[in-house]
Amino acid sequence: MTTRVLATLLFLSTVPCSLVAQEAKPTTPPAPSQTAATSQIYKVRVELVNVLMTVTDKKNRTVIDMTKDDFKVFEGGQLQAIRYFSRETDLPLRIAILIDTSNSIRDRLRFEQEAATDFLTTTIRRGKDLAFVVGFDVEPQLVQDYTDNTEKLANAIRSLQAGGVTSLYDALFFSSKEKLYYFPPPEPYLRRVMIIISDGQDNQSERTREEALAMAQRAEVTIFTISTNRTGAEARGDKVLRYLAQQTGGRAFFPFEAGELAEDFQQIGRELRSQYSLAYVSTNAAHDGTFRNIMIQPLDKNVHVRAKAGYFAPSQ
Repeated sequence: MTTRVLATLLFLSTVPCSLVAQEAKPTTPPAPSQTAATSQIYKVRVELVNVLMTVTDKKNRTVIDMTKDDFKVFEGGQLQAIRYFSRETDLPLRIAILIDTSNSIRDRLRFEQEAATDFLTTTIRRGKDLAFVVGFDVEPQLVQDYTDNTEKLANAIRSLQAGGVTSLYDALFFSSKEKLYYFPPPEPYLRRVMIIISDGQDNQSERTREEALAMAQRAEVTIFTISTNRTGAEARGDKVLRYLAQQTGGRAFFPFEAGELAEDFQQIGRELRSQYSLAYVSTNAAHDGTFRNIMIQPLDKNVHVRAKAGYFAPSQ
């Protein structure tokens, strides 16, 4: 009897399909006699941790000529061996637009609606990318489900009206759990992005900040935040927005003038097409459901890496 080995990849965060093919491709084709013989299948469990990251220089310009030898990856302080590395410019996007419609942003809502609409119009690729829109004040409201129709998205955004209090954490939790969390993870890999336009001053949510963040991390969401605070001084809500972005590998923007908002959206669009993906097999094989901290260290001290702070290990 001839034995055939089948490698089964279980991803904590899936890698692009080209990488799967590289991992599972047999080195030699089976002989004719082998295909006719009864095969015994063994399943080999391989858990890959996938990390998307943005690399910038001291002037915050994207760096696009890095290789895996330019980085060290640590999990829980332990050095990890990078198994895969690539530059990602064409991943399918799943985009959540979360717009604060509480009374506190009433005067700025129109500018935010137009900037968000322009962003989706220039970013969404028909047949490849999808986006949805959530407005939140007293509670989150899905005003447009996933679609690649930018006209529908624009109409949904423009239909939002200001009023009420702010339930930011509930909106974050809802969008991550109900719309961005995929299990098992999708193949090919989907770039999951959330853009939050808010002052960050939550005063209504049933969920806490940490509960909402944990759900976003489980869903492998990168959060970009755009503050609506125009006072010129950092407020408590700005710190919340910065924290959410930092913990998920995104970026926080603090436009002072309405005209700066469009540029912030353009910067987000550029970053989504200029990232790197790396994957490693964790040296910690425990299936304990704990949060594992990740640190990516560039060897060149003149560049800066933005990536998620960690991931949740499988629980079984």
